[in-house]
Amino acid sequence: MPCLLALLALAVPRLVIVLVWLLGNHYFGRAYQTTIWPVLGFFFMPLTTLAYAFVMNINQHNVSGGYLVLILAAVLIDLGLIGGGGKAGRRRVKRHRS
Repeated sequence: MPCLLALLALAVPRLVIVLVWLLGNHYFGRAYQTTIWPVLGFFFMPLTTLAYAFVMNINQHNVSGGYLVLILAAVLIDLGLIGGGGKAGRRRVKRHRS
């Protein structure tokens, strides 16, 4: 089941955040001190939000080693998705103008 959730998180991370929040047992509460960070993460960097919550729940509030690599990979994927969408949008606009 965790592998299926991880694959689903790569495809639709916002849906996984909602599912974890609805079905989880204070999963985000143990990782984050306030609710503002998960809410901001939902809108701006959903995969990073999930990766950080996973690391904090699994590694007892310690981000180091392979867990740090996991968070950095999530950040890069989130930033790549944001940048790639903007680039594709600019290409689409250029095609319509021609």
